[in-house]
Amino acid sequence: MDQNTVHEYLVKKPLVQVTKPFAQEVDVYKVNHKMFATLALGNDGDVNDDGDLIWWLNLKCDPDEALALRDIFPAVIPGYHMNKRLWNTVILDGSIPQGEIERMIDNSFNLVVENMPEKDRKVIEAHL
Repeated sequence: MDQNTVHEYLVKKPLVQVTKPFAQEVDVYKVNHKMFATLALGNDGDVNDDGDLIWWLNLKCDPDEALALRDIFPAVIPGYHMNKRLWNTVILDGSIPQGEIERMIDNSFNLVVENMPEKDRKVIEAHL
């Protein structure tokens, strides 16, 4: 899954806003002003087999699942510049199936929405 496909999947979530509060090359995805993902160029300047730069996706995660995903996928590491217990960084190097990345995105979005006040949750859930 490349950065364009990830971006398109993220912005299809209901009521998502994309901001750039950190740097021009870092997209921050929020629902109701709460961050659930970031998408940025990796800091190593690594390229994939096609010579394209590798992007990093930060996603919120349940702490136990975060550890399990890191054990299963070498391209999942503790959240870069994030709370390492609650966030994972997914290195978009092509090694993780698209369906799994989409599941991780859905999980991050849902974790953030679940912690919102009921009235805000209902507005978002009405758009699902």
